[in-house]
Amino acid sequence: MKYPVASSLRHRGKTLELDETRELVTLLGINGEQIGSLSWDFVIDQIMAYRKLPVQKEIRSEPRISLAFRVRYNTPEGQQFESRAGGIGGGGMFIESHAPLPVGTKLSMEFSLPERPEEWLPTKGVVAWVCPKADQYTFSPGMGVQFTEVAQNIRDRILELVKSTQVKTQAA
Repeated sequence: MKYPVASSLRHRGKTLELDETRELVTLLGINGEQIGSLSWDFVIDQIMAYRKLPVQKEIRSEPRISLAFRVRYNTPEGQQFESRAGGIGGGGMFIESHAPLPVGTKLSMEFSLPERPEEWLPTKGVVAWVCPKADQYTFSPGMGVQFTEVAQNIRDRILELVKSTQVKTQAA
């Protein structure tokens, strides 16, 4: 199917040709010569990359900080992973991953905080949200994990770390 370009002053006279069988968009010049083609996948990716996402209301009830530290985690099926976390708060953490697990996946985790990297702190959580690629909010792809089980002494250490880091940041 061909669609002449009429309202765009810069491109008036050109034609867009849509090939639904091959899923291609082809731009034809004023004389009908082929200028170029793009796959529908590429066109869709471009539209998705430039769309404005609605601003989401912050749903966290716990303060959090950006902090790099090591984390190991296991799925109920026995898959084991080791990665880097990019943030933590009283309610959970962000685990960097190029292959984030699906929302709802339950995890057994252990992590080490920078002030005592030899000490591993056990917790359990569930994947609450996924960021499949870096975006304006995160520098790395990964997943937000909400804590479902965390010992009170570990939670207290996390909250103290968050609080002391926030105080240092505000003082700077």
